[in-house]
Amino acid sequence: MLAMAGLGTACLVGCASTSDIGVVGKSRFGKTPDGTRVEIYTLRNSRGMEASIMTYGGTVVSLKVPDKHGKPGDIVLGYDKLGSYLTNSHCFGALIGRYANGIANGQFALDGTTCMLGTNNGLEGFDKVVWKAKPVETYYGPALELTYVSKDGEEGYPGNLSVTAIYSVTEKNELLVQFKATTDKDTVCNFTHHSCFNLRGGGDILDHVVQIDADKFTPVDSALIPTGELKPVDGTPFDFRKATAIGAHINDTNDDQIKFAGGYDHNWVLNKLPDEFGLAATVYEPTSGRVMEVWTTEPGLQFSTGHFLDKIIKGKKGKRIYQFRDGFCMEPQHFPDSPNHPDFPTTELKPGEIYQSTIFYKFSTK
Repeated sequence: MLAMAGLGTACLVGCASTSDIGVVGKSRFGKTPDGTRVEIYTLRNSRGMEASIMTYGGTVVSLKVPDKHGKPGDIVLGYDKLGSYLTNSHCFGALIGRYANGIANGQFALDGTTCMLGTNNGLEGFDKVVWKAKPVETYYGPALELTYVSKDGEEGYPGNLSVTAIYSVTEKNELLVQFKATTDKDTVCNFTHHSCFNLRGGGDILDHVVQIDADKFTPVDSALIPTGELKPVDGTPFDFRKATAIGAHINDTNDDQIKFAGGYDHNWVLNKLPDEFGLAATVYEPTSGRVMEVWTTEPGLQFSTGHFLDKIIKGKKGKRIYQFRDGFCMEPQHFPDSPNHPDFPTTELKPGEIYQSTIFYKFSTK
């Protein structure tokens, strides 16, 4: 059964008794400039994990996870007010699509026709729309289902694309994100989730210890678009096959790839089949003792280290200040610019087919 609280004033969490689990809260969070109401839903399990998700962008506004002492803390970057999400371009916590990551020159060929996207920056993607939301029961328990129809020609992509995204907070302290989509025309799509994490809850992320199950990555040019090469990580700052602190090689300016991105903002080629569900990465933060595992059906993992936080940004409650390298993103997805690289795993979707993608963020302590 779903325990639903009544509508109240804007809040991030606490809209129902802490003894409740499942979808325990629903509150108003403001309106978009065109007057569309934005709401927040709160999901909670019995072990102290809690996620607050707003309908604008399908955004995880808050994610509270216990530390090694059992004390829950918010581990994602974000804002208190809708206005900050409307005016800032960092996409904290949002669902990303139609195509996550870059497409060279904003164009690609499909069925012999060139699709023009304009430029990737400034397009109105999934992070800038208000999704329809409803609580649902799933195999993993109570969840929040979000739906959106991206119309034919939106952002320049062909086809009416019907998209469903389901968030679950499981009793195993997992945040589960499941995507499903269908189209009425040949198109391309590549979705992901863009939470910016800090497992300590604040400060820089250089002491976070990362392990990525990937022997190769996709090098980029100075515009951060893949060259098409699959380069071995061996002997490079991109070798995270053994657990390594983020800060160990992030300032290696002898490496052009590090210089291009101002750190890490690259796609790792995971050591698994494209649709196989498996462990992509593990992150450990020693002060809090929190561990995050990233499991996915996607073939790639975009790992970035907060280089885009290039100025002081006021976060939640006016106290959390986000600065350079104060957060990291781990976004399972297909490779950037795949439509222009036939050797990359395909991102094409045709009528009658179903796009499906699964991401698990699993949390524990040690």
